[in-house]
Amino acid sequence: MTSKYNTWYHPYTPASAYSKRIAYFSMEFGIHQALKIYSGGLGFLAGSHMRSAFEYKQNMIGIGMLWKYGYYDQGRHKDQTLHPQFIEKQYSFLEDSGHEIDVKIFDNATVKVRAMVLKPEIFGTVPIYLLTTDVDGNDDLSRSITNHLYDSTELTRICQSIVLGVGGAKLVEVLGGADVYHLNEGHALPAFYYLRNNGFKKDHMVFTTHTPEKAGNVERNAKVLNDSGFFGRTLTAEELQEETGNRDTLNYTIAALRMAKKTNAVSKLHAKVAKEMWKGQTGAAGIYPITNAQNQKFWQDEGVKKSWIAKNSKTYQKRKLQLKSELFEEVLNQTGKLFDPNILTIVWARRFAAYKRADLLLHDMERFERLLHNTERPIQIIWAGKPYPLDFDAIGVFNRLVHFTKFRHNTAVLTGYEMSLSKKLKTGSDVWLNTPRITREASGTSGMTAAMNGSVNLSINDGWIPEFARNGKNSFVLPEADYKSPVWEQDVLDSKNLYEILENKVLPTYYEKPAKWQEIVFKGIDDVIPAFASQRMTKEYYDTLYT
Repeated sequence: MTSKYNTWYHPYTPASAYSKRIAYFSMEFGIHQALKIYSGGLGFLAGSHMRSAFEYKQNMIGIGMLWKYGYYDQGRHKDQTLHPQFIEKQYSFLEDSGHEIDVKIFDNATVKVRAMVLKPEIFGTVPIYLLTTDVDGNDDLSRSITNHLYDSTELTRICQSIVLGVGGAKLVEVLGGADVYHLNEGHALPAFYYLRNNGFKKDHMVFTTHTPEKAGNVERNAKVLNDSGFFGRTLTAEELQEETGNRDTLNYTIAALRMAKKTNAVSKLHAKVAKEMWKGQTGAAGIYPITNAQNQKFWQDEGVKKSWIAKNSKTYQKRKLQLKSELFEEVLNQTGKLFDPNILTIVWARRFAAYKRADLLLHDMERFERLLHNTERPIQIIWAGKPYPLDFDAIGVFNRLVHFTKFRHNTAVLTGYEMSLSKKLKTGSDVWLNTPRITREASGTSGMTAAMNGSVNLSINDGWIPEFARNGKNSFVLPEADYKSPVWEQDVLDSKNLYEILENKVLPTYYEKPAKWQEIVFKGIDDVIPAFASQRMTKEYYDTLYT
């Protein structure tokens, strides 16, 4: 039986305001715990976008990758330190679209790319086509291209970009074509080259830049890219020089900025940082801010929502105690520690990366120990998150926290940081701690869904926070360090301010002014919805980027 999704199809008539056909390319999508094709914030953002596009009946499809082993499964060694595991995944709920595309990669002109489709009725998203090279007829090397999300081998990463970009663009073509091709970060850049080679103009191409971090602004050797088929055809030496600006490498972000009709950053502050970062590059001056957001329907607990709407603090507190108890069952299961739902619980949970400073609380151990041993105003702290499996500095921080927490009854490090645990942490925490070095966090969406569930943001004033935070009213915000100062000076200042805010603001308010705390909680939910719910964001993309 032929799939309905072998052509451009939705189970609804697209709303008139959103009738333009959009193909949204992303290396990862965080749709559901069971579909392990995501690593972190980029995927969570893309997943919320696809859910809200469905809810608004937008004429959009997603183009992604079907990762055989996902990102990785986060296990433990026998001493409880991090153990990345790579386990094959199977998804019986995906449907074969009936399309198999040939893509040229290096000397192989017929790498087969099959398109599986996640239908809207499965998880409530627009149709998402997931590409795999694990196909009969491909050689072993070709089959392995879609094994690992963010593979550690540079040549494999280039091949993955070609599969997503060229394979995805060819798939959209056979589905019936799109009006706009949207690249969510630069991973699918070969799509733009394929379109350009086939006569498409800038009007059809838009781009989202997500981070000032080097890892999100990929650069590769231009000659290797040319040999690989990245550009859709072999460029002459002169054409290659023109493409790279007479450099040896091609920067994906700079290339996408140049080819796109419009580019957006993911917060107002990030737009300023990105404009300055890419100053002088074609397209840099016109970077629009479209602040990231998350899907309220998926992320917000229904009991919290009802209590917030009614502004009923008693039903809220009762539900919060239940949610904390559910989270603490996971803490008990993983660590053997009994956490108390009546104690203020702080959570730091996101991707482990050096600039995010998971261990900032450990900067002054004497002062931190006083906080941990305060019996009048007790605290509990949970850390969770996935380092990149070969980022040994980040893994070192993770393991340091494991050893630090092991014999302290009120601290814990949890593994398995995926969508299900993320939701438990956001609904079960009282405080959501965010500690990046300032200007380094382009947006940071975890605090949005935490706020939706009554977890009060305690944060550096970076990313989306300046657009949301009212210090002491809906959140607690650290004074800004000078981002141009040495990083060790920033760490000293930020840790000192963090201890002071905990000691003098957060803990006294929670324990001695519960009515004030509840006011902050409800104000946080008031201010995060609808401004940082993805219904706003998906509408803004159509109104700003696609028109």
